[in-house]
Amino acid sequence: MRQRQAGVLLHPTSLPSGKIDEQAWRFLEWMEAAKLTVWQMLPLTEPVQGLSPYQSVSAFAMNPALLPEDWQDQINETDYLAFLADAPHWLENYALFMALRNHFNQASWADWPTAYRNRGKQALMDFALTHAEQIDFLKRQQYVLLKNWLALKQSANAKGIELFGDMPIFVAYDSADVWANPHLFKLDENGQPTVVTGVPPDYFSETGQRWGNPHYDWQAMQQDGFQWWLQRVEGALELFDLIRIDHFRGLEACWEIEASEETAINGHWVKVPGEAFLKALQAEFPRLPLVAEDLGIITPEVVALKEAFDLPGMSVLQFGFNGLPDNPHALSEQVENSVVYTGTHDNDTTLGWWASLEGDEYRHWVLSQLPNSQEPMPWPVVEAALNSVAYLAMIPMQDFLELGNEGRMNTPGTVEGNWLWKLSSEQLTESLASRIATLVTASERNGKIPLISDEKE
Repeated sequence: MRQRQAGVLLHPTSLPSGKIDEQAWRFLEWMEAAKLTVWQMLPLTEPVQGLSPYQSVSAFAMNPALLPEDWQDQINETDYLAFLADAPHWLENYALFMALRNHFNQASWADWPTAYRNRGKQALMDFALTHAEQIDFLKRQQYVLLKNWLALKQSANAKGIELFGDMPIFVAYDSADVWANPHLFKLDENGQPTVVTGVPPDYFSETGQRWGNPHYDWQAMQQDGFQWWLQRVEGALELFDLIRIDHFRGLEACWEIEASEETAINGHWVKVPGEAFLKALQAEFPRLPLVAEDLGIITPEVVALKEAFDLPGMSVLQFGFNGLPDNPHALSEQVENSVVYTGTHDNDTTLGWWASLEGDEYRHWVLSQLPNSQEPMPWPVVEAALNSVAYLAMIPMQDFLELGNEGRMNTPGTVEGNWLWKLSSEQLTESLASRIATLVTASERNGKIPLISDEKE
């Protein structure tokens, strides 16, 4: 039986320094004082371009932007050589890919000379020899990132805090993953995607959403027992205690769009061997701490797949006040095996959402659905999440800080001004931690993971 817990959503790039340094450890101390036992974040991977962590150059490597300024001083040569002797399976391809990408002025791998695009053995060997210093530099970055992250995770777990990661279901086309494993994706003889990802037209978009990621060749993946995915999940479980699979419905069926199509209108649903895949994961990792991102229009087949593996889904309170029956986000429809949010990284802050609501009568009705409506926003919604029957309640840091639209992390469908918000160290006050701790205790969300040890941090 899952314990009731409360946590905070804050990406490491939103720490005051934006890096994994002493500020990350200070945040853990503040969380402990606030009795928050889950720290959720966005993917830790490096963006292909811009700042979005949901389109990354590697599904495995961490973002070098998270390195502290003095990272090169943290390298122990003996440990580094031991790291190389038992290197992660993806490291060589990642470092070679990034060195080639730099050499060709960030051009997509599909535009590289044929010998490099098609991974000609001799061409890659020659390139690795002539660019050995840069390739080693890239490997050193990953060594320090992993070492520091595992130290942070150990400190978190020692305080009874779990780290909650995010795994986008699809990977970027211009990534080391597709370049190194073209046989696992639906590509043509020139390495170009034949079909791309997206979602069909709906109430929010007449043309749907054309994301443009390449689709997996699930048949090829199933033939080798989903090895690439098993390695991906294994890597994630080294970094995190919980993992959210973004766009979980894509494990039941995916919307495939011909690559030549400019919109998502003319796509079609293609079934995915999700049950076989999840069984393979469960066999490899008996404790499978996955959370299914099941937002949007979800079919009975997707619900059945989620429930067959006892995976918690998600509900977002900002979506819970449309007055329609059977709204899974409404307070009255919450279920225990789920994660409830006031809002996610794609929503406005709760205060920003509240400011956008029109009509005093509607606002009055929303307040009537919430506990402790005497408190100013966003606290009534925060308390509603904490008092939900859902076993885990997650609150974006911006809501704890009572921030409005200026604190929004991302606006879907836009490219400007996203992923930039940062916390200031002055905002991590004792009084705020005390206020949160009181609410956590009152909502009986004091559950903690077992302490791992009393080792010094």
